Amino acid sequence: MATTVERIGIVETKVENLNEKMDDLKIDVKDMHDCLDKTRDSLVDKLNEMYIASCDQHAELAKKIGNLEQIRQRMVWMVAGGVSVIGILSGHLDKILAFLN
Repeated sequence: MATTVERIGIVETKVENLNEKMDDLKIDVKDMHDCLDKTRDSLVDKLNEMYIASCDQHAELAKKIGNLEQIRQRMVWMVAGGVSVIGILSGHLDKILAFLN
């Protein structure tokens, strides 16, 4: 059977090995945190870029829709005016024909 001194030596060796493994784990965890921080920063930057692009697109579309609404409004008034002129002319067609003859 091993003596107490030998057993203590074995335990000390195992403790040293555990300390080395703990140091390696600490380094790995630190590297993982750094990687996660870089990934987060990259995602935040990309999301900000996408938000700005989205706002620009919405502003452009709002301008186009505003222009289309103005054109539609003009067309509605032109058609309404044309219909009313045709209505007036057809209602007074007999007087117009008498005036022209």
